Amino acid sequence: MVEIRLLGAVEVVADGRPVQVGPPRQRHVLAALLAEVGRPVRPEVLVDRVWGSGDPRSAAGALHTYISQLRRVLAPFGVTITREPGGYLCRVDPDAVDIHRFAGLVASARAAGDPAEGARLCERALALWRGEPVFGLDTAWADRWRSHLEDERAAAESERADLLLRSGRPGEVLPALAALVADRPLDERSAAQYVTALYRSGRQADALAHYHAVRARLADELGAEPSPNLRAAYQSILSAEGGAEAPSSGRAPRPRPVPRQLPPAPAHFVGRAEELARLTERVREAVEHGGTVLISALAGAGGIGKTWLALHWGHAAADRFPDGQLFVDLRGFSPEGEPLPPGVALRGFLDALGADPTRVPADPQAQAALYRSLVADKRMLVVLDNAATTEQLVPLLPGTPACTVLVTSRRRLTGLISRHGAHHLNLRPLSDDEARALLTERAGRARALAEPDAVADLLAYCRGFPLALSLVGARAGTDPRLPLSRIAAELRESGLDALDDDEPTGSLPTVLSWSQRALTAGQREAFALLGTAPGPDIGLSAAASLLGHPPAETRRLLRTLAEASLLDHAPHDRYAMHDLIRAHAETTAHRDLAEDVRVAALRRVVDFYTHTADAADRLVYPHSGPGRPDPAAPGTHPLRPADISAAMAWFDAEHAQLIAAQQAAVAHGWHDAVWHLFRATVMYRVRRGRPRELLASGRAALGAAEHLPDPAVHIHIHRFMGSSSAGLGLRDPALEHMGRALELARDHDDATQRAHVHYAFAGVSEQLGDNEAALAHATAALELFRTLDHPAWHADALNSVGWYNAQLGRYTAAREHCLEALALHRRHRVPDGEAATLDSLAYVEHRTGDHHAAVAHYSEALALHRALGNTHDTADILDRLAHPRAALGRPDLARAAWSEALRLYRDGGRHDDAARVQQELNRLEAAGGATPPTP
Repeated sequence: MVEIRLLGAVEVVADGRPVQVGPPRQRHVLAALLAEVGRPVRPEVLVDRVWGSGDPRSAAGALHTYISQLRRVLAPFGVTITREPGGYLCRVDPDAVDIHRFAGLVASARAAGDPAEGARLCERALALWRGEPVFGLDTAWADRWRSHLEDERAAAESERADLLLRSGRPGEVLPALAALVADRPLDERSAAQYVTALYRSGRQADALAHYHAVRARLADELGAEPSPNLRAAYQSILSAEGGAEAPSSGRAPRPRPVPRQLPPAPAHFVGRAEELARLTERVREAVEHGGTVLISALAGAGGIGKTWLALHWGHAAADRFPDGQLFVDLRGFSPEGEPLPPGVALRGFLDALGADPTRVPADPQAQAALYRSLVADKRMLVVLDNAATTEQLVPLLPGTPACTVLVTSRRRLTGLISRHGAHHLNLRPLSDDEARALLTERAGRARALAEPDAVADLLAYCRGFPLALSLVGARAGTDPRLPLSRIAAELRESGLDALDDDEPTGSLPTVLSWSQRALTAGQREAFALLGTAPGPDIGLSAAASLLGHPPAETRRLLRTLAEASLLDHAPHDRYAMHDLIRAHAETTAHRDLAEDVRVAALRRVVDFYTHTADAADRLVYPHSGPGRPDPAAPGTHPLRPADISAAMAWFDAEHAQLIAAQQAAVAHGWHDAVWHLFRATVMYRVRRGRPRELLASGRAALGAAEHLPDPAVHIHIHRFMGSSSAGLGLRDPALEHMGRALELARDHDDATQRAHVHYAFAGVSEQLGDNEAALAHATAALELFRTLDHPAWHADALNSVGWYNAQLGRYTAAREHCLEALALHRRHRVPDGEAATLDSLAYVEHRTGDHHAAVAHYSEALALHRALGNTHDTADILDRLAHPRAALGRPDLARAAWSEALRLYRDGGRHDDAARVQQELNRLEAAGGATPPTP
């Protein structure tokens, strides 16, 4: 049996199991088709319903794709979609679609001869609603359709109320009517029903009060008198036609006990000093300033230690609450399934406070008022644990500032914060010291000291997650003979399965799975896919590409997951998961999502990184390597950085993700992406001084190049791998790569590539200590570039020849070549080439004794490199600038330049350069600020 659910998130269920219908937009196409079962829908109408005012041409193409995929998915369940003269027609039993089953049940209820049977049919109809119809579809048509459906729902609720009143069951309808009149205070049909239900429940005074309140509001806001139906309900009370008011029991009030409901404090609690102090400070502020009720919402993922913190603080602060403590587990995320209704929790509190059961009113609102009266002005602690929603909490909140309320939830409960003044406290994983203390306490100090390496492995795996640390510690505690190294090995081998347990509350995978119960199907899919994303975190645009949604819709999805404490929202729209939550998400993806869905999502996000890196690289270095990436997969949202600064900032933020994206591309054989993820990051890595990462990426690219037709790809990779190898002092690999690049360029008779290889070979020769060879390669590059009509490359080669002449002491030739290069770079506006040439000229002037000119040239070069974000060459310029400053008798300025160079060298991992500069600073200090000799 197939069910298609539209009264909430769009879902298809067959024989009780969910069917993967595809991405949200595809599910929304299905909803738009089924809004009218049995009638064809024109394609342009479907486009308007699902895409709204977007691009109709691209939407039409996507619609065809979605229809084809829906046919394939739904055909096994007897649901067909055909193209008719009037449009697309979806053939399915109307009773299989919840909106049509809802309408049928309501119609049957109205026709039923027995009011009790009619009420039962209405209840079945209303039970089909799971939330906002067709959740996530944001078009004008969807808004109109939802408004119509909400009106139908309200009518069904009113119908049910009439039927229950006719059945003589006013108490059953009171809660729903109370909510209805609160939402629609001027709905006179609901008001009449509510007045009648109150009166027939023995609450004549409340009924009359509500009538007069509605009458006054009608007069004030609409200038109207009550409708005949509402006036008739009022007159029936006055004429005593509906029953009698319930008599008072006349019993004396019972003594009220002091409740002490807190469960025992956690036995193994460590750390959280900052959070405990913040809770204490909040209570102190409320007492001193007489503010509103203090509510501290402790939000965090399942297993992060929210309840432990609340109980530990509650027991430690018990003397602050002489009138008692109330505690309830609201089961917002628990194996029992549905959250605890607030009415049930409220009755438990009333019993604990000694309320007379015979005097407790039936109306939930009246019960909440009684509860607030009983705790008014009492110094009590109320712990509301494991809450699902703000609405679940509101009836349980005291009304006076004497009480302190602690709420724990996996959701952020923004409504509690915005509407009720809650103080939010988000729990993070334990610090390294706290995690070590917890594991040591659970496993035993002697064992922890005996196996420090195993402890380090366990801490690295658990990453400060309290439940994981407790499970590991408990495993060690129950078997003292089991080495900690063996537990660490099990974690490496089995992952999250090693933290599973028959007891649900002690199983990390189970606890994490409970957090997903309140999610829609689309939110669960997003959570699972985020677990497969490459890299340690993800930005909004990358996430939009991964999920295949527009950025605005993606932001809403991510916000929902963050509010459920399944995702951390960091500044600059970045999102990350704790490693254990990510592992659970990845497991969920492989278990619940089809392989083609996972692979398509990964391809989109890899294409996002590839195409954005390509766009950023064209800004950083417009003369980048050969070719452009293959077209991006549909649904990809690449960025276009505005300028060089934005491009370098993007590379900085995404560097780890780019490495992971290339690894993913390697694993799936996406050779074009592997190559372009190398090519587009070369100049960034050169400017940031990341030769080891460049080499690792180059090795992957060489493997991909075997499958690509352009020989220039091989040449390009070998050239940059040779330069990076030389920078790391790897002589043989450097010469091997450069020789191979030159050989390939000659074999393919490619003058451009030969020129580039000679140019790079010059730099490699210099790094290997052979300036004569360097000058020969630079001269060969210059001869070739003169013939290629590319001014920037020509100028680079001129500067290279000038630099190597300077290294060999041939300063006249050096100056001539560098001045010619500088003129070309400035004429064609090549700032990085201009900076490099100024560096060469400064060196020449310093070596020939014109230190003022040297300082001027170095300063210009420094400004250009800073603007380009080139920290690697900035450090070298600062190092060289210090020498002419010192020669001019300015040791203070020399010290400043060397100090900054030292910091940049250390930050970049250039330890030999850092040590050399530190020696310069030491000599400067030892000389008491005197000028050190010029090298």
